Amino acid sequence: MIKVITGNHAVSYGSMLARAEVVAAYPITPQTQVVEKISELCADGVMDAKFVKVESEHSAMAACIGAAAAGARTFTATSAQGLALMDEMLHWAAHARLPVVLANINRAMGPPWTIWTDQNDTISRRDTGWIQFYCESNQEVTDSVIQAFKVAEQVELPAMLILDSFYLSHTSEPVDLTDIELVDKYLPKYEAKHDLDPAKGHPAYGALTNEAWYYELQVKMQWAMEKALDVIVAEDALFGEMFGRNYPVVEGYRADDADYLVFVSSTIASTAKDAVDRARNDGIRAGSVKIRLFRPFPKPQIRRIVKGKKRLGVIDRNISYGSEGAFFTEIKSCLYHEAEKPEIHGFIAGLGGRDVTVDAVYEMIKITAQGSPEVDINWQGAKLA
Repeated sequence: MIKVITGNHAVSYGSMLARAEVVAAYPITPQTQVVEKISELCADGVMDAKFVKVESEHSAMAACIGAAAAGARTFTATSAQGLALMDEMLHWAAHARLPVVLANINRAMGPPWTIWTDQNDTISRRDTGWIQFYCESNQEVTDSVIQAFKVAEQVELPAMLILDSFYLSHTSEPVDLTDIELVDKYLPKYEAKHDLDPAKGHPAYGALTNEAWYYELQVKMQWAMEKALDVIVAEDALFGEMFGRNYPVVEGYRADDADYLVFVSSTIASTAKDAVDRARNDGIRAGSVKIRLFRPFPKPQIRRIVKGKKRLGVIDRNISYGSEGAFFTEIKSCLYHEAEKPEIHGFIAGLGGRDVTVDAVYEMIKITAQGSPEVDINWQGAKLA
């Protein structure tokens, strides 16, 4: 069934199709529509889930942790300051190896107060142990909820899918809401391995460990995250076979014969395709690369796609203050040991929701093709005079 829906409602219907059993909810702009629609689906009997209203985002994640520990498929959503308030519990969910799924609608962090988009809210949670998917379209949003549960429950780590506020959250697009029985074949009912169910004789364990064992638990989390990359690739391939749509962790556009590549994420990926076409018409052999996955970072796929390229540009809608954009840092790092690696330029664009236009991306492609900019980071569109 095709419905024209916003990105927020694409999240809601994705949680319904995935048969989330517990949803803990607290509203925050621009996420509020997600939990409003889920509450309607539950009230109407369309979605068979326990809808838990809580007093804060910290409480929302705490409720998800409790529900997941008891063996329920668990979901929530938030944005920006809400994600920041959850921060302590994000660590708890990951370290407890609970496959909670969270949708975060990217919103710039205040102050100054803002409701517009950039990625600093999720990028600053990159070390919490959560898998991170960045979505380009509303269809990808719905499908990513389903895939996130499938992956998280296999590797026993939580996962978040991420979409731009307003560019997706409040923009309507056609979305294929696949028959739920087909989704059931792809995503069977969750059977927790270590749920706290007294009827099964499963014990509870104290949460305190000593220095002899904490390290080992962190190593196992790292191994699970490394395993997750292969699981994500495999599950996306299976999803493509069953539903006719798939989402590579690294996806090139006119990249095979390109001399210059510009790396992008989320909705800027759509804009970049038009900019690449314009560059090609002007004789610049450019291509673009969409990175869907930030954690685990898809290093092998990036190394393959950049082979033989002259220069790379990386457009970040985030900044690690005092350093540079996060995707720029990660790409440089994964190419560090390559014998032959292209020159790499970093661009900061679209902070606080500033529009990243085709013209802007085209100019960044031209700078990349020309090589050796005067500064390490090009501040697209900033009024710095």
